[in-house]
Amino acid sequence: MARAFRVEEPGGALLLVGRVGGPEEKLAPEAGFELETVRIQGLDRDAVWKNAALPAVIPAALRSGLRIIDRFRPDVVLGMGGYVMAPAVAAARIRGIPYVLHEKDVRPGLATRMFAGAAAAVCTTLPGTEKRLKTRRVVQTGVPLREGFQPRRPLVPPRSLLVTGGSQGARNLNLAVWGALEELTARFDEVVHVAGRQGATGIAEHQRDRYRGLTFTGDMALLMSSADLIVSRAGVGTIAEATAVGLPMVLVPGTFGGGHQEENAAAMADTGAASVIKDADLNPRTLVATIAGLDGARLDSMAKGSAAAGRRDAAQRVLNVLREVASQRK
Repeated sequence: MARAFRVEEPGGALLLVGRVGGPEEKLAPEAGFELETVRIQGLDRDAVWKNAALPAVIPAALRSGLRIIDRFRPDVVLGMGGYVMAPAVAAARIRGIPYVLHEKDVRPGLATRMFAGAAAAVCTTLPGTEKRLKTRRVVQTGVPLREGFQPRRPLVPPRSLLVTGGSQGARNLNLAVWGALEELTARFDEVVHVAGRQGATGIAEHQRDRYRGLTFTGDMALLMSSADLIVSRAGVGTIAEATAVGLPMVLVPGTFGGGHQEENAAAMADTGAASVIKDADLNPRTLVATIAGLDGARLDSMAKGSAAAGRRDAAQRVLNVLREVASQRK
């Protein structure tokens, strides 16, 4: 979003607000963006004792948010979801400055639900979120992506399989792939497997022709540019990237985080873009059977559904919403 704003509004002022100790402390300055940080933490539902500091942290974070808003005096504030946005968005609401929220998952997070009521608009990623929000305006914009995700028509039958468990990898998915590797390499010309750092040993143990294992990739767009089918977790980032390209998907949603990935996967299945394997049902046999069950007609239909769901211009769509909201204030 920041890069898109800089391109389209070269004379505009932009301030990023992040968390003390977060990766943005390194990434934002390296990219040339001004950054303010706030000491804030989220509600921990699993280790409740970690929430003991919240009564002191929240008021201090709000004061920091007010200080930032008063100094910068924005025309509009964009909250990208999660607890980190809370101090600046709450300060904007107190000061009467309009704000827009962006929600990535089908099921809105706690922070989005808290602030949606007074938001000028909520930008969403997947269909179904609008039914869960009480707000004045919802716009399905998609997730802003980095450049490089170009639409293409995947081959049918698929010749290249891409498997990814997200940035951290996914143990169950890794084990299923390695257990099915003989069948997968017989079916595909290439199996590219992003296994995460936890998969480094397994990658080394399972090296063979037609299999390329990676612990990490900094260029998912490049990998997707040659893939014909993707097997992945159902994180909204991966879904947004795959639909921007128009890839048919086999999704194995994680069960963590209250099951939000399961709802993301269901939304994609409803559009016809994906087949879904429950994490509890995933094993080498079910993985191979699911892929083998995708005939040419189904794959064509999935690719069309994926492309229709893709939003390659998501950043521009969000910027348009921000412009409309800011102009109404003047």
